[in-house]
Amino acid sequence: MNKRLVAHHLGSVAWLIGAAMIFSLPWAWPQFGHTKQLEVRGLFGLLLSMIIALGLGAVLRKWGGSSSGALFRKEAMAIVGLSWVLATVLGGLPFWLSRTACGLVVELVDGDQFVQVRGRLKRAPSADQMRVLRALTSAGARGLTTEELNRQTSLDAADRVAEQLQSLDDDWRYAILPAGAGDDAVPPEDGRIRIRPAPMTLVDCFFESQSGFSTTGATVLARIEDAELVPRSVLFWRSSTHFLGGLGIMVLFVAVLGQGSAGKAMMRAEIPGPSKDSSQTRMQHAAWTFGGTYCLLTVVLAVLLHVEGMNWFDAMCHAFGTMATGGFSTYDRSLGHFDSALIDYTVIVFMILAGTNFTLLYLAIIGRFRALLSDVEWQVYIATLFVATVLVVIWGMGHADFATSGVSPWDTLLAAVRYGAFQVVSIMTTTGFGTHDFDKWNNFGRGALFLLTFVGGCAGSTGGGVKVIRHILFHKVMRLEVEHAFHPSVVRPLRLAGKPVDDPSLRHQILVYFSLILAIFVISWMALVMIEPDSTWSSGGQRVENKLIDSATCVSATLNNIGPGLGVIGASENYAKFSPLAKLLFVFLMMLGRLELFVILVMFMPSFWRTY
Repeated sequence: MNKRLVAHHLGSVAWLIGAAMIFSLPWAWPQFGHTKQLEVRGLFGLLLSMIIALGLGAVLRKWGGSSSGALFRKEAMAIVGLSWVLATVLGGLPFWLSRTACGLVVELVDGDQFVQVRGRLKRAPSADQMRVLRALTSAGARGLTTEELNRQTSLDAADRVAEQLQSLDDDWRYAILPAGAGDDAVPPEDGRIRIRPAPMTLVDCFFESQSGFSTTGATVLARIEDAELVPRSVLFWRSSTHFLGGLGIMVLFVAVLGQGSAGKAMMRAEIPGPSKDSSQTRMQHAAWTFGGTYCLLTVVLAVLLHVEGMNWFDAMCHAFGTMATGGFSTYDRSLGHFDSALIDYTVIVFMILAGTNFTLLYLAIIGRFRALLSDVEWQVYIATLFVATVLVVIWGMGHADFATSGVSPWDTLLAAVRYGAFQVVSIMTTTGFGTHDFDKWNNFGRGALFLLTFVGGCAGSTGGGVKVIRHILFHKVMRLEVEHAFHPSVVRPLRLAGKPVDDPSLRHQILVYFSLILAIFVISWMALVMIEPDSTWSSGGQRVENKLIDSATCVSATLNNIGPGLGVIGASENYAKFSPLAKLLFVFLMMLGRLELFVILVMFMPSFWRTY
């Protein structure tokens, strides 16, 4: 392997990532309307991250020299795999350097019956102390003055009650910041009593970065509306990682720089799903086609969301998350924050488009709609979404999952269709947005969503998962194998859309891929059960008995690039509570899923790195 050549191109990728951070800088200024004053922490974090990325890029390119020599398949796979490792590290720097916080170290759980302090579950203190805690947690990182705290709690000496909380034990002493006390994440403010923010660790930063670039949308952040905890400029960078990841670092690389004969290998490694049509041999043109269609739809969606009531910041961030099938939002309640049927249905349409083969979308844009409508994979994709939605709505209506007191049956049906369709499309396309707490649905509805995590979108889309085309081919292969059991002399070719598949090795590839997915899922599932302590469930008010099933959904949600799952990572939960080792496992699974296994797995083979 030509390691200097690989380093040269990795330097270019570092430059691209560093340059992309420029677009997040303006949101640190109050003139853009999303912060009351200049966000010094966010601005500093992004600028220093840019300097590091650009400097590292220069070092790698310098060491790589003039990048002479041919770029073969092995080098192309190394560039793609290592680029995602590099992106994870560089993309996590703005979170770390800006001292972004995951939330507060005190959270109320289980209907205010318990309090979680520094990850430990404690019984609720006295009534007055709970009133103080509710007021302080509602105020967020900025906290309250003594007068504001007295007024909100209706107490004469709320500051004295806060002092009593501090004296309970060391956890409370760490958690409650008295008036004028400083903190790493939020500077001291005289006269304000606050709850200490929970700063992101390096593992948290890498997790959030990889989740963005892999378009998974899993997060360790809570209270993201609080600009004191998560600077707006960093929040925009977080969504920007979706845009870059959906476009594909390597697709952008090939489109802008061109890589000759290695372009095909790099594009195949980057764009999810098996290739069904290799007639378009000019991979640089294919990259421009993919990227142009992707950017056009992102801009159209951002404009529509702005017209429908979002400000430009929210519209752009949610457009990035939708077209990349990522799912990062600017609110803890995701799109449910807006409570708008118009926004929900608009996003549904664009999530479906994002899960469609972008070559077919390009053909539809230039007027060749028949190519899209006659595609077998797209037909199965739409049929699966429709059938799953109908079943989820029917079972949900039967179990009153969407019922609201005082609402007519007709309005309940409309709500069921709206929320049921949104969650089915969101999960199957691997977007992961939420408008309804599907973790409270009936068992059939929850089970259906879990199975859809293994379906995914179409090949050549930004969606994750196994891909619809692989399920179609797997069904056909299994049917041929069953027929071969009682007709061993009959030899039938594998057909797709009535035509024989030219690639003789495709049958073998499909079986290997499904076998690998199953093996990785089971091994990772059992590994998570072993390494994650039961306290992750008990400290968050969850039932430890659910650990086995919850762990399965955690692995599925990260391996298939979904984001949310069931139970401990349900629609209203996040991944902050997991141990660092579990988060690193999730980072690995997200990268595996985004690059479809092989590009990452080959990096663990010593023979891959040999020079000859």
